[in-house]
This record gives sequence, structure tokens and C-alpha cells, in this order.
Amino acid sequence: MNAANQPIEYIQIGPDHWTKYEAQIIVETPVSLTVNGEVWLTFMCTPVDLEAMALGFLFNEGVIKSIEDVASVRLCASGDNVDVWLNHTVEQPRQWRRTSGCTGGVTAIEEDTLPAISEENQKIMVNGSGLLPEQIGTLIEALFESQDLYRQSGGVHTSALSDGEKICVVGEDIGRHNTLDKIAGRCLLEPVEMQRRVILTTGRISSEMIQKANRLGASVVISRTSPSSLSIKLAQRWGITLIGYARRNRFRVYTHPQRIIKNEIDEQTELQTTQPRHPPTG
Repeated sequence: MNAANQPIEYIQIGPDHWTKYEAQIIVETPVSLTVNGEVWLTFMCTPVDLEAMALGFLFNEGVIKSIEDVASVRLCASGDNVDVWLNHTVEQPRQWRRTSGCTGGVTAIEEDTLPAISEENQKIMVNGSGLLPEQIGTLIEALFESQDLYRQSGGVHTSALSDGEKICVVGEDIGRHNTLDKIAGRCLLEPVEMQRRVILTTGRISSEMIQKANRLGASVVISRTSPSSLSIKLAQRWGITLIGYARRNRFRVYTHPQRIIKNEIDEQTELQTTQPRHPPTG
């Protein structure tokens, strides 16, 4: 199995000194995906949880619906290819669309072809899925505590699946989009039962990220940083509460704020519309 990080040396240069250090750096490596004997694409990724990432990618792309569709999944001895065999024939998409994801995320799904959530399902998603403001801060702190690879080397994104109370599944990778594929794959390989699904991530929420979160059944998506305009549009369309710039005691709600439960102080606070003096810095 390939290592997630590797040792390096670097020189720290300051005003009056040059200092040599030894450290760990996150690994980025190409790993191909073969489906039913045909090479589909190459991921640029951190080489951990590769079988889960491959299955999660196929799930998030709608190629498979459950683990029952999978005959076998195997990481080759060289560690540079995941070989997946399905219980049914499948045609490789004719064109992969490169997304805004760092390290080259790809998808074959066009946003215009994705269905809007029905009014009935939206009511189901809202009921029983409320979060107190303080829960958002608690979950973000739990996300940071789960960043094992980041503590070793930095340079890596972390995403987590939560039931709103605790972290249930974690995915770490140099590519933020890969983290959600790894979570989806882990859920296929090790089924997780929960009534409410909350996605937390250290990465920016692009349209691809909200698409994957929607496939995972998340009713709330919380990011340490910002969403894009298209991700806000899709979250509004699909009934997902989208939260950005989440910190311990503050955050921004971009869509479906009805899931955030007001306490007594919040009830007495008047909602004001203001223009920020400076652009948000994260």
C-alpha cells in the first residue's frame, strides 16, 4: 500500500537566518479506474482508501446504486489502478467534464439534467433535521479533530459525514472532491444507518461538491470556506441547507435557513441587511 505522505527537506528563510528542516509532505499520485476491464479515467489523489474512492465515484456519478451492483473491487499490487467489476454492463460516458475541483475533478453529469427535489421530499428532509447554532460550531471543531493526515503533513482536505451529533465517516485527500467519493465508498462498504446526514468539509463548495453531497443524502452541508454561485443555486433547488465560513460561534447560511433552530436570544435579534466593508477572507 502506498503511503499518504513522504519525508522531505526544506529550508526556512527568515530575515537573519536560513534553517534546514525535515518534514512530511502529502502525496499526490495518479491512480486509474478500470471498470469491467476498460480504463475510464485517472484520479489525481492521495493514495489512501482507494477502493472506497473508486466505488464512491461510481455511486456519485450514478453508475451504481448500491454495493449489490459490484461484483468485485481490487487495488492492483502496484497501487496505481483500482479494478472494479460490476454485475451489469455499463457504457463509459463519452465525455468527462472537468470541474473546478483542485487536482482535476471530473464528472459526466450535467447540472441541467439533475432533477429538482419534490415538494413532498423537501418536507420530509426538513422535519426532524433541525440544528442549533451551537451544534454547527461543535461539528466544525469535531471535523478539525478528525484531520489525522492534515496534522501529519498539511496540504490535505478533510470531509466528514455526521448524524448531527457526532462524526461517523471521514475522508481525507489532496482533492476536496475525492473526500466525498471516499465517504460515499465507505458508506457502501460499511453501511451507516442514520436518519439525518450532515456533510462537513474544509474545502470550498463547488457545484460538484454539492452534487456529491446530494447523492449522499445530506440535508445540511457545512464548509470552513465559501460556496460558489452554482452550488448555492443547486442547494436551493434540492432543499439542502448550505452553510459557509463556519467557525466556533458564527457562520453564514445561504439556503434553507429553516433548519437552523432559533434559541431565545436569536428570536429577539432583528435580521438586518448590511454590506460588508471588506470582501470575506475565510
